[in-house]
Formats: sequence, C-alpha cells, structure tokens
Amino acid sequence: MWEGMIEGMWVGIQTTLIPINIAVVLFGCFVGSFIGMLPGLGPITAVALMIPVTYGLEPTTGMVLLAGVYYGAIFGGSTCSILINAPGEAATVATAFDGYPMAQKGKPGKALAIAAYSSFSGGTIAVILLMIAAPMMASVAKGFQSSDYFALMVMGLTAVSAFAGKGGFLKALLMVVVGLMLSTVGTDQTSGVQRYTFGSLNLLDGISFLLLAMATFALTEGLIMILKRQDTTGVFKAENIGKISDLKVTKKEFKKILPTMGRCSLLGFFIGALPGSGATLGSFLSYGMERNLAKKKDQAEFGKGSIIGLSAPETGNNAASSGSFVPLLTLGIPGSGTTAVMLGALIAYGLEPGPRMFADNPQVFWGVIMSMYLGNVFLLILNLPLIPYFARLLAVPKNILIPFIFFFSIIGVYLVTFNTFDIEMMVLIAAIALIVRLLNYPMAPILLGFILGGLMEDNLRRSLEIYDGSIAFLWERPVTMVINLITIGFLAMPVVQMIMAFRKKAKVNALDDATTD
Repeated sequence: MWEGMIEGMWVGIQTTLIPINIAVVLFGCFVGSFIGMLPGLGPITAVALMIPVTYGLEPTTGMVLLAGVYYGAIFGGSTCSILINAPGEAATVATAFDGYPMAQKGKPGKALAIAAYSSFSGGTIAVILLMIAAPMMASVAKGFQSSDYFALMVMGLTAVSAFAGKGGFLKALLMVVVGLMLSTVGTDQTSGVQRYTFGSLNLLDGISFLLLAMATFALTEGLIMILKRQDTTGVFKAENIGKISDLKVTKKEFKKILPTMGRCSLLGFFIGALPGSGATLGSFLSYGMERNLAKKKDQAEFGKGSIIGLSAPETGNNAASSGSFVPLLTLGIPGSGTTAVMLGALIAYGLEPGPRMFADNPQVFWGVIMSMYLGNVFLLILNLPLIPYFARLLAVPKNILIPFIFFFSIIGVYLVTFNTFDIEMMVLIAAIALIVRLLNYPMAPILLGFILGGLMEDNLRRSLEIYDGSIAFLWERPVTMVINLITIGFLAMPVVQMIMAFRKKAKVNALDDATTD
C-alpha cells in the first residue's frame, strides 16, 4: 500500500506542477475566496457557477479547479463573518461567534489573520491525513461488488442529517426522493424506453445536472437575496483599512491556539470523511469541543472575542472540507453538499468515482489531493496581504451582484446545449426551488438524489441479475449486510433522538408538577 501511495503522490505532484494546473489552482482559490466572502453565497454556489468553465478543460484540470474553488470558498467565508457578522455560508457561522466581537474590539486584522492561519493548518493537516486514508479505503473497497455499491448509494442517500435543520430530517429525505424522481426522466439506457418525457424531444436525454445545480442554488440564492433585501453596501468603511492591515499575531497567542489547531484538524477531518457530514458540522463540533476543553478563564472569553473560539471553527471547517473528499474519491459518496455537486461534474466527465478510480484514473485522484497542498499555500498568500482589499469587495452593491449571478447561470447553461428549452426549465425549477427554500426545505439532498439515482439503479439491476431477481443480495454478502445495518442506524437515529427528547420533556413536566404540588 505504501509503495502505491508514494507512486501515486509522485503522479499527483507531476500532474499538479503542470503550468495550466498551477494557474487553475490559483484562479480557483481566488474566485472561491471572493465568492465565499459575499454574504449568502457559499461553496455550493461557487462550484455550481464554475462548472460551465470546466467543460472546456481536461478532467484533471477541471476537478483541480473545482477543488480550489471549494476550499477557497470555505477559506474566504470567514471574512464577512468577522467584519460584518454576516456569514458567507453555513460553515462560517461559528466563526462569527468570536470573530465579530474581536473585530468590534478594534482587532479585525488580528481576527482575519488568526482565521487565515487556522484555515491553513486545518487544510494542510487534513490533506496529509487524506493521503493516508484515501488509499487505505480504496484498497479495502477494491473487492466491492454491485450489491455493495448499491448499499453504499442507499447509505449515502440516507446520511442527509447534515443537510437538515433541527427537526428537518424528514424534509431532507423527501428532497432526496425528489432528486431520485428527477434522475429517472429521459431514455432508459438499458431498455431504451422513454420515461416521463411527456412526448418532448427536449427531455429524451433527461434533465441536465448543470441546469438543476444552477436552478436550485445560484438562481435561487439571487432570488432569496432580492426577497430578503440583503445588501452589504456601505457596511464596510474605508477608515477601517488601517485596523484591518494590523495582522500581527503574538508568539504567546500562537502558542495558545496550536493545540486547538491540532485537535480540531483531526476532529474536522474525521467529521468530513463521514458521508453526509461536511464543513458545517465540523466547525460547530470543533467550537463545542474546544469550549468544553478550555480552562474556566478561557471559557469566559468565548463569545466575547476568544482567539481559541475563533481558531477552532476555522480549523475544523477547513479540515472537514478536505476530509469530505475521502468518501467522494474512494466510495463515490459525497461527504457534503458541495462534493455532491463535484460528483456530478466527475460523472459529466465520464469518470466514475469509487474504489476503481484509484487505479483507473490516478492522475485525477492524486492530482486533486496534491493540488490541495499548493492551494493551501496560495490561500495563505492571497488572504494575508490582500485582506484589506478583499474587505472592500464586501461593499459590492446588491444591484450589481445579483445580475452577475443571473447572467453567469443562464449563459453557463445555454452554452452547454444551445437550447432555449433548458433556460425555460431552469427558470421554472428555480421558481419552485424558491418556494421550497422559503418553506425551509434543504436543496442539497435533491442534487444528492439526482446524482446517485442513475448509479444506484444500474447497480440494483446488476445485483438482481446476479441473484436471479431475488433481493437476497441485501444480506448474503457480509459487506453488504454491514453497510445496510449502518443505513438502518442512520434512519433510526432521528427517531431515537425524538423519543429521547419526548421522554426528557415528559420527565421535566413531571418534576414541575411534583414541585407545584
């Protein structure tokens, strides 16, 4: 295994150091940082907007670009959280807990610098762990059969708790079902039968993944910004440039946050590697862990500008974003909503992520991993000297930002097919998605269901053919049975939590009644 890893690393280094790949890593990090800073726009929107650009690139170059945009958006999302208390996306919400109070105390530069150093350490440590974990998982999964793949797909679809808000697990599952339904539209590749095309020639090839991604995220985000009248114009003031330029972090402060960086890197990577988790969960768990481990004196500082409270979520969310590539590259299961979008891009290139990718497409597999080293260095270089200038971009008026989002979404979809029907369908889906978003239904599970639907159907067919139509494949192979038991655990978890919460509430009510008596 170690020989294969060293050989793969060498392939990855050679791939990454090609001039075009170095250029796209830098470009991806810059674009991701910029989009991640803008309130309301997160990594999913950033990656979705860049997918049309990748269609003219080689698979390795395209995936390196999307990876750069992804961790660039996570890295840059801390800026607006710290400066204006408006998280660019969910993974940087915890950053605002202590980052914004620190900025309010007149230390915005120091807050941004701590966030940058923490992000760099989390991302770098996670990439080292990714190099070790990915080949191990790939080697274990080489013996997988179609029944195992089917079970993995089902597990990926049920591990949607990270996409759901409090009490929203059923909503997330419903969105998965909608995604599965949309994936069946078009011509069945096995039998040649038309399904749900309603006689329209435009639907013979099914619904475009790019169309669905743009409609449910990019266009919908723009519409949400219009409805909520969000505008950051004038929030950032030019006179604060001097304070933002003060990026000095003392040796004592570094010594204080180093253990936090180490612990949160490990926790964040582990959380990110779990299918259906992601950077949001990694950041909140890291923040909670450090708060519980901190001394009483340090605990009192949390929420008031604690450097530990700022470092923890920034380390955790960047480590988790790198960790989410483990299930994507080795098992073909997205570790987050953004990697679900990237999974669609991989499939659009004709690549099937999973255990065979390690052997069949090592240049893509290792190119993405090794490019993360370069990306983390670029992000540190970009974010520290350019912090004052990036901060000015937070004042981009809404009436300029939103038309750009709409323009790139529509042009991106049209340039792929040159079919106005796709534009009309995208607008229709965006209108429906807007209503669904306002009802607090998560969008990422739709993409998850849509992307995994076709692969899941193919593996189910093969499994049924091998077992002559019997569903015994679900339990006859030990690996399949174990995966199915984990899936049942995922499904049972929300029910168990609900029962425990109900019992706790009943116990509290009983105690209140006893006290009253």
